Amino acid sequence: MATEVLAHITGTVWKIAVQVGDVVAENQTLVILESMKMEMPVEAHEVGRVASISVTEGASVDEGDVLVTLESP
Repeated sequence: MATEVLAHITGTVWKIAVQVGDVVAENQTLVILESMKMEMPVEAHEVGRVASISVTEGASVDEGDVLVTLESP
């Protein structure tokens, strides 16, 4: 089953900390968003394997946009 990790704020993708195929732990940082000169980490809510990354560094995102999709490891 796939789980979508969503942006919790509107901002810019400052850094993508994972690659497709990586196995991630619960609470591991996946993406760092920048908004109003503040860096906000987006973390995995569960253990999973990165199935896809829907954004690129420097891209603008809105709250609720899909950033990463995780699948069961």
